[in-house]
Amino acid sequence: MSELTKRILFAVPAAAFFLYLTYVGGAYFAALIVLIGLLIQREVSVISGKAGFPSDPLFPYIIGLWVLLSPFFHHDLAVGLAVFLLFTGTQIVKPGDRGLKSLISTSFCGLYAPLGLLALLLVRQLGNTKTGFVLTLSLLLMVWGNDIFAYFGGKNFGKNHLAPKISPNKTWEGFFFGVAGALAGLTVALYLVPIAYPSPLLLMLPAVLLVSVFGPVGDLTASRLKRAAGVKDASTLLPGHGGFFDRFDAFILAAPAFYVYLKFLEVMGYVSF
Repeated sequence: MSELTKRILFAVPAAAFFLYLTYVGGAYFAALIVLIGLLIQREVSVISGKAGFPSDPLFPYIIGLWVLLSPFFHHDLAVGLAVFLLFTGTQIVKPGDRGLKSLISTSFCGLYAPLGLLALLLVRQLGNTKTGFVLTLSLLLMVWGNDIFAYFGGKNFGKNHLAPKISPNKTWEGFFFGVAGALAGLTVALYLVPIAYPSPLLLMLPAVLLVSVFGPVGDLTASRLKRAAGVKDASTLLPGHGGFFDRFDAFILAAPAFYVYLKFLEVMGYVSF
């Protein structure tokens, strides 16, 4: 069985399950995102350790849970400040350079993936449940469309490397195919899903570009971390796909970019959620 076949056989039911819980929303979707966030944090912590920056064994998850659950806290800032004080105090007293390395790596492992996935939760909470679903669906389809089009476009037409020292397989041709894929994903959400989209296509074109830029940047970030650690995949948890970090690396930066743009439209009075 080829690697591509294994990827497809796993990806189709996994995507269907993810879309179902996205549609259901509420606590089910939040629990799924929190679980994915914790699994990614575990993978990033292992990668960081192999790269020479071991993180604290506990605090990445405490920080991550605070970030991901902050929309549901009544006193999220106070809780965060308490975590910050406790974390800094316990790390800096470690002997030698362990404390400084742990302070840096734990901060990154605790914040990077959770902040990105928090944006995914916040997009799902925009407007009523149908609006939140179609917005989240459009983000998913844009990222997936970008990834699929970039892969096949780069494989068949790629000649000019995008970032050869970080990810030798990425090309500018693949990047531009990815933009077309993101646009195709957004078009599906706007015109083929029987739920009213809160914004016209013209206003969403900058979102296509943002997702097409920050999704690959998230991918390149993961590639750079793995290269520093000397590993190909974040883990082997997902058949044919590596780990959760490998599958969600694009969302970690694409989701915040999409959410910030939606809030910009809202502040400017172009949309109302």
